[in-house]
Amino acid sequence: MSDNKPLLVVSTGAGISAESGISTFRDANGLWENYPVMDVASADGFRRNPGLIHRFYNERRRQLLEVRPNAAHAALVELEKYYDVKIITQNVDDLHERAGSASVLHLHGELMKIRAVDDPDDIEILTPENIETSPETRGKNGKIMRPHIVFFQENVPNIEPAIELAEKADIFVVIGTSLQVYPAASLIRFVRPGVPVYYIDPRPAAVSGIPNLTVIADTATNGMKKLARILETQRQNN
Repeated sequence: MSDNKPLLVVSTGAGISAESGISTFRDANGLWENYPVMDVASADGFRRNPGLIHRFYNERRRQLLEVRPNAAHAALVELEKYYDVKIITQNVDDLHERAGSASVLHLHGELMKIRAVDDPDDIEILTPENIETSPETRGKNGKIMRPHIVFFQENVPNIEPAIELAEKADIFVVIGTSLQVYPAASLIRFVRPGVPVYYIDPRPAAVSGIPNLTVIADTATNGMKKLARILETQRQNN
C-alpha cells in the first residue's frame, strides 16, 4: 500500500479502450481489422512475414494517435485520491497513461514501443512523429527491431508481478474483459478470500467460486460511475 491507502488493483481488457474508438482485438470470425489474428499477432506470423506485422502495427499506432482516453480511464485516475490504484492491462495502447494513471503494468506489451529481436530488454519508445517501423528498422545500437508486443506462442513476462498485485489487493476490479484470455483471466483466482471483487462488462462471463463478487453488467464508462458510487458509500460507512 501507499500512504496507508487501500490497494485497489484493476485488471482491464479491450472493453475499456473500445469506448475510445480502439477496435477490439478480434471478432467472432478470428479477424482483427480484417486480418487473420494468427497472421498479425503470433510468433510464427512474425517469422513468416515481418513486413506484414510491421505494417499492421503501424496502422494501429496511427489509429491510437487519433483517439483519447474516455471517462472510464479518467474515473480510475480519480480513484487515486482514495486508493493506491495499480492497473494491470491486457491492452497495448497507452490510454491509461495518457489519462494520468500513475501505475500501469502491461501484460501484452506496448504499441508505442519496439524492442530488439534478439534482446527483449533492449526497448525503445516511439514518438508520434516516428511511428513507422519495418523489417529494416534498427535501434540506436544498430539491432533489428520488432514490435514490443507479446505475440501468441510467446510467454507473458509480466504475469508474475501481476499475480503478486492480485494477491495483495484490498479491492480487485475487472473491467471490459471476457475472462477468456489466459493467463490474464486467471488473475481473479489469486485474490485473497474475503477481498471484494467487482466485474464490469456489458456481457459478463459466468464466474464461479468468487464469493465476494459483484457483477456490474454495463459498459466501462457507465460501470465505473456505478463502482465509484459503491466505493464512496463504503468509505462513508467506514
